[in-house]
Amino acid sequence: NDLVSAGKIRYIGLSEAPSEELRRANKEATITALQTEYSMWSRDVEEDILATCRDLNIAFVAYSPLGRGFLTGAITSRDSLDESDFRLHSPRFQEDTLEKNKAFLSLIEGIAKDKDATPAQIALAWVLYQGGDIFPIPGTRKMSRLRENLAALEIQFSDAELADIRSNLPTAEGGRY
Repeated sequence: NDLVSAGKIRYIGLSEAPSEELRRANKEATITALQTEYSMWSRDVEEDILATCRDLNIAFVAYSPLGRGFLTGAITSRDSLDESDFRLHSPRFQEDTLEKNKAFLSLIEGIAKDKDATPAQIALAWVLYQGGDIFPIPGTRKMSRLRENLAALEIQFSDAELADIRSNLPTAEGGRY
């Protein structure tokens, strides 16, 4: 809090902090945001991190809400990736796990068809619907993808649709790292 009080920084945020560390840090200085991976295929933060953030009134910044590009439907095999792509080393992008994780694409593509949307828009909208205190930060290199991502704000889900999606979401195969 000394740096905030001195006007050197405005806010304090953390990245990938577990609940215990978040609580301990928040006792020392007001934490305003926590950044951690969160998407339809990385939901482990739902076990306790999101509850801790809500309990402490800390905003949650969801990085990789498109599952490192997988939930867009653009990556259907390792051949889709450049040989220097870091995802080739990720457990979720190995041949066996990638094939099993295609169950996510089946679900998302079906919803996208029903909503006249893209899979990326469905994946982003789902994250947005998890709470007004969750802020997804998808990366993009193209203006067309930025527009596509912004259109996710227009997608609406009923409570029944959200419950149906959640009950049908598979568990991701392979660790995040």
